[in-house]
Amino acid sequence: MRSFRRRPLLLTTLLCALAVLAARPDDVPDGAGGTGSGISAQVARLYEDAAVATQRYEAGRREAEAHRAQAQRLEKLLDRQRRRIDVMQEDLGRMARAQYRHGGGLPLTARMMLADSPDELMRGQHALAQTNIAVNNAIEKSRRAEARLAADEARAAAKWQELEQRNAALAVLKRDIEQKLEQARWQLQGRAEASVAAGSCPDAVRLDQPEVSFASGWVAPVETYELSAGFGSGGARWANRHTGQDFAVPIGTPVRAVGEGRVAAVSCGGAFGMQVVIGHPGGYYTQYAHLAAIAVDEGDRVRPGQWIGQSGTTGNSTGPHLHFEVRVTPQMGSAIDPVPWLAARGAHLG
Repeated sequence: MRSFRRRPLLLTTLLCALAVLAARPDDVPDGAGGTGSGISAQVARLYEDAAVATQRYEAGRREAEAHRAQAQRLEKLLDRQRRRIDVMQEDLGRMARAQYRHGGGLPLTARMMLADSPDELMRGQHALAQTNIAVNNAIEKSRRAEARLAADEARAAAKWQELEQRNAALAVLKRDIEQKLEQARWQLQGRAEASVAAGSCPDAVRLDQPEVSFASGWVAPVETYELSAGFGSGGARWANRHTGQDFAVPIGTPVRAVGEGRVAAVSCGGAFGMQVVIGHPGGYYTQYAHLAAIAVDEGDRVRPGQWIGQSGTTGNSTGPHLHFEVRVTPQMGSAIDPVPWLAARGAHLG
């Protein structure tokens, strides 16, 4: 049976690391020129910190559930082992009672007188002794197995309780990070709305880019999302039909270039609020609208998956989301359905 060793050093290190993440300041001063780059970078860091904390919490929860299930399985095995020992003990008792009823309790001299022959007496005595030895050995073996099962169950239960305690601490840290992130998100959105109202775009925020590569060369514009309004859908918010695909994501979510290209336009006013338009090989353009921060400048080269901004709810928006379009020209009015367009390039939305 496999045994489980405690890892107190790993547990301490993990909790200390997450405590450092949770202890990051609630606010970061603006970058040079008062552009708000500090809060943008803080949101990006907290976004990643929250994802890491959630991942570790979920991994710990799954591990705790596995150890709890193992402890429950071992408890059932222990119950069966104990019932088996009880049965063998009952069998041994029946054998003893039968021996007594058939003369087993008589003195050896009397049994010799009643036996038909010495050989018969010796055979009976030998068979009974062998049977007693076999049953006693079986009981002892079962007791040793029971002891091993009990030890394994105790270790599994202890590991389960240890993980439960760790996960309780992780849950507190995770909640603290998420609270800081929510506060920073709305601070970022407030600054974005001020820029849009002023009709000027702040300087690009140069976020630390993740080291990633994509087999197809094309990706979804955000990593984790829920699809909301689709291409061609109707609604009071649009003059005609919806011209893109909306991704429901929280404020501050990193927005990615779906493919290689060059930034064709950056603007911060009108119905789309803060937006970026990228031109791609083949004559197609992609638009990323309602942003809360922009991380590129017009003319920049971008690669697939590069962070070009952070999602928000600027412009004509009823809530945090990314509005994504694919066009055949840089201007409005030439949009095509982005879902099959991305799927044809290996980036399937779901």
